[in-house]
Amino acid sequence: MVAVAEQVGEKMKYILGIETSCDETAAAVLGEDLHVLANVVLSQIDIHKEFGGVVPEIASRNHVKGIDKVVQAAIREAGIELKDVSVVATTVEPGLPGAVMVGRVFGEALAVALGVPFIRVHHILGHIASIALTGERFKEHIALVVSGGHTSLYDVDANGIVTEIERTVDDAIGEAFDKVARVMGLEYPGGPVISKLADEYMGELINFVARPNYKIKGFSYSGLKTAVLNYINREQMAGRQIDKRKIAASFQVEAVEQIIYKCLRLLKDSKIKVLTVSGGVSANKHLRNRLAEECRNIGVKVYFPEMKYTGDNAAMIAASAIIGLKFKVT
Repeated sequence: MVAVAEQVGEKMKYILGIETSCDETAAAVLGEDLHVLANVVLSQIDIHKEFGGVVPEIASRNHVKGIDKVVQAAIREAGIELKDVSVVATTVEPGLPGAVMVGRVFGEALAVALGVPFIRVHHILGHIASIALTGERFKEHIALVVSGGHTSLYDVDANGIVTEIERTVDDAIGEAFDKVARVMGLEYPGGPVISKLADEYMGELINFVARPNYKIKGFSYSGLKTAVLNYINREQMAGRQIDKRKIAASFQVEAVEQIIYKCLRLLKDSKIKVLTVSGGVSANKHLRNRLAEECRNIGVKVYFPEMKYTGDNAAMIAASAIIGLKFKVT
């Protein structure tokens, strides 16, 4: 409990987490043992669906409207009073600037009003910490974060110091899922829809990228996304009807195989035998199954968060503050 212990000592009883980095307004209450007493998420998906993606200004305005209600709901669900909160932890970066500011300003003002410490949490460290909410305990590990805005690998040492190993050089995997879904005329968010269509297809796959160069440094999804777009355009120009299930399955396989290749290459060369996978795309069933299978084959233990903690939530933000994860200072 490095971060909390530094500021609160042994007086920490309840920690309030707040998350507003994108289009979820979330608040959670955790005990110092990482026990989740409340985890409330107000999603804006229905609001942004008609635009085919998140509109930053609309997201910010809705955070302003909902944040007080969400925090109050979390306090009630936890069965405590606001005055019982010992620490306030809030996402301060990265994210949509206006959206992040709503949570940060609200959290910092609340901490001042309560006379308790305010802990600034990096959103990525929250995702990495989400694994701890399963009750699993381990020290050194490799952390894969896959979401709408991030596709990165990190080294996490025994002291909770996080060092980036590799990140996307263009699109994140979740962003690619959403963009491909939009091209196919599917509703937002596209990831779950593509996954569902892919599960329904059992035939031959399309080879979108003939020779993907996975050996280059960093993840890359812009080429695969463009290949899918070009395929759809060619089929439509030729007057052929596209099979959305086939496209979804083919795209999903190629998107996930890049993850598999890079994770296995890293793990085989490392003495670390624990991999954690977090972020919104960690909910993808195909990704979970493939990583579990391949990691088992090389003697690596792989851990995923509970489904309710894969997306943006405030429980993971509070957990990161308790654990004390920090990026390596270079």
